[in-house]
Amino acid sequence: FEQSVTDANGHRGDESRGTLALQAPRQMRWQTTAPFEQTIVADGSKVWVYEPDLEQVSVRNQSAAEAHSPLTVLTDLGQLDQQFSSSEGGTHDGLVWLKLEPRANDAEFANAELGFEGDQLRQMRFADQLGNQTLIRFGDWKRNPTLPAGTFKFVPPKGVDVVGDAKPDAEVFPVKD
Repeated sequence: FEQSVTDANGHRGDESRGTLALQAPRQMRWQTTAPFEQTIVADGSKVWVYEPDLEQVSVRNQSAAEAHSPLTVLTDLGQLDQQFSSSEGGTHDGLVWLKLEPRANDAEFANAELGFEGDQLRQMRFADQLGNQTLIRFGDWKRNPTLPAGTFKFVPPKGVDVVGDAKPDAEVFPVKD
């Protein structure tokens, strides 16, 4: 992917590049390679953000808020009607567009558009509540690829600072009569 963000005043920030892997129901690996390295892994219960330059990992519980992300519909089409109002966005820029508006009042974005060329996702555009515009261009979108077993696992490298709660989730044991 290549991602650019333009703020509400029209100023464009640095463009980032990297790879993205998604898997239902709530797993994601977003890895930027330029202009700096960063790895974000959502493993289904925790979100890990690793910044090698800072030698730091931040970790937090993965919340239901991620369900409001437009990336959700790429892994779980069942969420499309539950989380979003969708409509055809027409054809422009050589792509067929799908418009999404979040149903939740507390969603982090105001609207999103997915641009397809045939069955290939080529672009995603979304605006947040502050008026920032994000454009993500996908170069080699593959649906249902075979991913390495550890794609959605994250173990902090030795020697880095870990900020947040990295404790495992509590185990639940059913009560026996």
